[in-house]
Amino acid sequence: MGEEGLVTNRAAPEEGTLTEKAAQLLQREILQGVLEPGARLAVIDLSERYGIGATPIREALSRLTSQNLVAAVGRRGFHVRGMNYEDLHDITRVRFLVEQEALRLSMRQGGDEWEGELVASLHRLQLYVERAGSNFGAGGEQFDQLHHQFHAKLIGGSGSPRLTELARDLYNQAYRYRRSNMRRLIDAEDFMQMHRVLAHAALSRDETRAVELLHEHLNSTLANVYPDRERP
Repeated sequence: MGEEGLVTNRAAPEEGTLTEKAAQLLQREILQGVLEPGARLAVIDLSERYGIGATPIREALSRLTSQNLVAAVGRRGFHVRGMNYEDLHDITRVRFLVEQEALRLSMRQGGDEWEGELVASLHRLQLYVERAGSNFGAGGEQFDQLHHQFHAKLIGGSGSPRLTELARDLYNQAYRYRRSNMRRLIDAEDFMQMHRVLAHAALSRDETRAVELLHEHLNSTLANVYPDRERP
């Protein structure tokens, strides 16, 4: 089948740029909790808030709907997707399916560059945590950037752009829950040890151990945020 079957984006370049800007602003405020779960997202209000036209705002809302950060409910419009155990359980389950495959591929075909980047990302995270001490979990965006870099480098040798993109989207979807989890963590050494053993297993190309540790690590957020629910 030829290229005629593809849907092309005919939006003007400026409109596309504004859509990107609107999506980034919305995503940031949703992930940081400025726009709370369940909050109504009125196009006119958001247009005035960000100084961006209604069309790019609608496009941005549709984009974030596909990323499961925004929900569209019939004619009632858009609202910030709610937070609950079932949602985080589903995010965690799918995230593990994606990341375990990316991790296996990285261990099988990742070379010196992958190993070096993983070690460097672990070192940067270690330095930050050491300096922050028991307050490391309150680091907000700076901490999460370093934490995300580690997880991105861990699976960064997969050679699959789609797995990388899926993992990034799922990481973002879990961000609001992770913020709640990090507020409860004060043992910096325990936190770093969890990441060190995961990195060591990956660098040792021990697939069975690395996948087990990844499963344990990803599910720790679920267990910490919802301690009264049975752990999968």
